[in-house]
Amino acid sequence: MKMSRAQLYRRIDQAEKGEWEALKQLAERSPWRQKFHIQPVAGLLNDPNGFAFFAGEYHLFYQWFPLGTGHGMKYWYHTSSSDLVHWKNRGIGIAPGGPFDSHGAFSGSAIEKDGKLYLMYTGNTRSPDWIRHPFQCMAVMEPDGVITKLEQPVILKVPRGFTDHFRDPKVWMEGGSYYCIIGAQRLDNTGSVVLYRSPDLIQWHFEGEIGTRLKSFGFMWECPDYFELDGTGILLFSPQGISPQGDRFRNIYQAGYLTGRPFNLADREFHHGEFRELDSGFDFYAPQTTQAPDGRRLLTAWMGLPEIDYPTDDHGWAHCLTLPRELTLKNGRLIQRPVRELVKLRGSKTEVRTVVNDESLSIAELAGTAYELLVDVRDGGANRFGIEFRAGRHERTVIYYDRTEGKLVLDRSLSGQSFALEYGTERKCPLELRDGTLTLHLFVDISSVEIFVNDGEETFTARIFPERESTGVNFFAEGGRVAFDAIKWDTQ
Repeated sequence: MKMSRAQLYRRIDQAEKGEWEALKQLAERSPWRQKFHIQPVAGLLNDPNGFAFFAGEYHLFYQWFPLGTGHGMKYWYHTSSSDLVHWKNRGIGIAPGGPFDSHGAFSGSAIEKDGKLYLMYTGNTRSPDWIRHPFQCMAVMEPDGVITKLEQPVILKVPRGFTDHFRDPKVWMEGGSYYCIIGAQRLDNTGSVVLYRSPDLIQWHFEGEIGTRLKSFGFMWECPDYFELDGTGILLFSPQGISPQGDRFRNIYQAGYLTGRPFNLADREFHHGEFRELDSGFDFYAPQTTQAPDGRRLLTAWMGLPEIDYPTDDHGWAHCLTLPRELTLKNGRLIQRPVRELVKLRGSKTEVRTVVNDESLSIAELAGTAYELLVDVRDGGANRFGIEFRAGRHERTVIYYDRTEGKLVLDRSLSGQSFALEYGTERKCPLELRDGTLTLHLFVDISSVEIFVNDGEETFTARIFPERESTGVNFFAEGGRVAFDAIKWDTQ
């Protein structure tokens, strides 16, 4: 049931009697609750926020509307973990409702300073005639987890030349100063990113727009993130309004990155290469990174998209976050691997080696609904070959290689309850086999899959909604022989 605007912009303390408890019970009964992904108890989850290591733990917040599955009054919900694998719910981190976040605490980031974690976020407000007025706000978390919002915004106004689509600050420190970038929309309705500088996280000075070659690339750039790897500057952002180009940009909105020489903070020019999508699948948006204590750059993202109805909407909850990923750089491209700590999820182990010759072979030992599956595939000249998983009488999700096209394809046309059909049921990326081999590393959860290809050179992320009984795994080859070496771990 669609909510009215008034219903969407209620705080949780304005819920009707029994409403929140009923929503939680509805969510608990959902057959698509995840086993090892971060998900909301009930309501809607979207962007990851405030990802940071602080006081001996990883802290990860997410956008949360508690009273339904629409995009309404957003909170920051707090989770934490000692190992990036087992996350505990800490409750509301930032609650909206003040004069500068009256209509939601929108996305932002975190940085440690003087033994405290500073949470910078966009306060969403609306005038009586529903005109947006964004403010960049700050909250401070003590080591014991207590969070206090500062009374005044740290950035009061949108700079000249930009619309009120101005949000999602990502903060870092460099050379004794603090910097943040903010996603913005120019007055000509094109997207960009702007830079601010501060000596203390409180007083911020507008430096100007980040100069890129993308002068007209969508109408808004959301959730920007900047960091450096191996002397290379990397700018992540989620552009809205990009038209499809062949197999690229097939989702309603995209998430990707530019690489180039590190920002010259004096002139703000970023000399970069082409924009590359971070994920080749269906459901990946608003990624955010942080640096681990050992120096690794870690990323997580919203496993979902705006303005799309998902099957769990009728179950009182929506969306989850991706598993954390480690980022490295190779030949100017980001490589994404599941964080090494995820080996802690591994339970019972099954190994299968088989050869498939122009047939489909059901592998009963690999069946399941939540598991990690690592498959090395050696091609013996087949035209097409791949894996069907969460397969049943009428359902299956398929990842396969098409030799004629030279592409890897994820097909969810028969994955269960369908959704977002206007954006298609296949996602493809060009891929060259290395010595005739292909490695597929799947993390299958109750209603999702994350696939890491050739040790992280490509990734496919997707929500899928099969029946509980659809547990099968099949290896297949068409027009030739293929050898499959598989290891499966049930998740604990």
